[in-house]
Amino acid sequence: MKILYATGLSPNDTSLYRLWALERLGHQVIPFNVFDYESNNPILRKVNQRLVIGPSVARLNRELIEIAQAEKPDLLWTDKLLYIRPATLDRMRAMDIVTVSYMIDNPFGTRQDPGWRIYMKDIPHYDLHVVQRDKNILDYKLRGARDVIKIQTAYEPTLQFPPPQGWSDADRNREVSFIGTPYDDRAQTLTRLWRECGFPVVISGNPRQWGRAMEPSAYKALFNGGELFRDEYREGIWKSKINLSFITHSNCDEFVHKSFEIAGCGGFLLAERSDGHMQRFKEDEEAVFFTGFEELAAKIRRYLPDEAARQRIAAAGCIRAARDGYYNDRQVELIVERAQSILEKIKGKIKPSAKTAHAGSR
Repeated sequence: MKILYATGLSPNDTSLYRLWALERLGHQVIPFNVFDYESNNPILRKVNQRLVIGPSVARLNRELIEIAQAEKPDLLWTDKLLYIRPATLDRMRAMDIVTVSYMIDNPFGTRQDPGWRIYMKDIPHYDLHVVQRDKNILDYKLRGARDVIKIQTAYEPTLQFPPPQGWSDADRNREVSFIGTPYDDRAQTLTRLWRECGFPVVISGNPRQWGRAMEPSAYKALFNGGELFRDEYREGIWKSKINLSFITHSNCDEFVHKSFEIAGCGGFLLAERSDGHMQRFKEDEEAVFFTGFEELAAKIRRYLPDEAARQRIAAAGCIRAARDGYYNDRQVELIVERAQSILEKIKGKIKPSAKTAHAGSR
């Protein structure tokens, strides 16, 4: 298919990796970088993101339509695009272009992220919504969504892959490691692991966010460098004896992106227990899970000195992730298959059936 792909594109955004997957699957992709429409003025940029108003929003919608008219794509794929207007989506539909919204975040969650104003109005105007949570299927349907499917987050196989043969604890300098953001009570939990249990905790991420979330003494002791991306992110996982992964409860998550990335990198995964994680990894065989602080501490005590067990579980988790398609190519392929069926109906190649008419309820 010919796909107009509209999102923020930078070397460190996972939306770029999904674009790569589409290209690897043989589709012609026309990139439309939303970052080009953001103001260079940080104050104006923040106002724009929160209120979703201004000349740049109008220009984005106008130029997106112009590109669609010139290129005549089969599909418009937006990846957390909060600036597109309902009228723009209607114009795409009038041109027989299937519109797909891929949404990794939860507009119905409790985290209160800004910028959802126009997106919530968009929901009935998309042909297909791709979500990460079972709960969101009903949320979107109640808002008038035409079709909704659940697709899990995935790792990028060109960047996230196992370490060289023979990699061992001799190559690892991060003991109890967390790479990410301080959502929910992560800062407090990691501080307790260090202060109360004496574990050698190492944190990497956005220094400003972690500096606000942690006590100064804990921040000084635990925070190690800034954000890790691409090769540095993969190597951070490789160099970690224990890779922690927390559910983002404020986002109502069932599983987290990081868990699949850790598994894809062949890292030992110690993740917060959830139905989503337990459906995707065998507990104590392909990953290790915890519920609450006491069990987290107990699992660290159990596995930190046991290199052989960590190596065995990490290898099994990596095999599971590859075998069951926890990587971008397979997850993107599932979306394309659903979009293709919608396109065929729009173009009149097949007649709607009872099965396809109720596809979004699955």
